[in-house]
Amino acid sequence: MALTLLALFLILAGGLITILFWVPGVVKRSQLKEYMGQRYPLVYLFYFINGPFLLIAGLYLLWFQLG
Repeated sequence: MALTLLALFLILAGGLITILFWVPGVVKRSQLKEYMGQRYPLVYLFYFINGPFLLIAGLYLLWFQLG
């Protein structure tokens, strides 16, 4: 039960981060790029770690729990 809830939380968090990052206007990338400067490519690393990775981890955990 706890693993199922954890999986659902990971799926929701990963999906929300993914949607917020890719929907235009929510995250102003030009302003973020200006602020980050040379470190701007790290934004994509943090996005991957927090967005799709959480989504995939949650789906895998749910599949493992229910399967």
